Amino acid sequence: MKKEVNELEDELRPEYDFSKMQGGVRGKYIDRYRTGTNLVLLDPDVAQAFPTDASVNEALRLLMQIAQRQQPNNPVGVD
Repeated sequence: MKKEVNELEDELRPEYDFSKMQGGVRGKYIDRYRTGTNLVLLDPDVAQAFPTDASVNEALRLLMQIAQRQQPNNPVGVD
């Protein structure tokens, strides 16, 4: 018979006892991580329309081009 596993139970093996680990610092590299990352949480309806980071970037670049063309005297949008 298969043993039922409660999803709330810890799945780590007993030999992995992190309480004995010394020198570990939670969040030690978070500042370094954040400098190279720009994480944005999308609402579900937006995420469904733009399922990949590439599709989001493409849509935003197109929006930037449209906005630049709408501004008078803006040489950035001139082709």
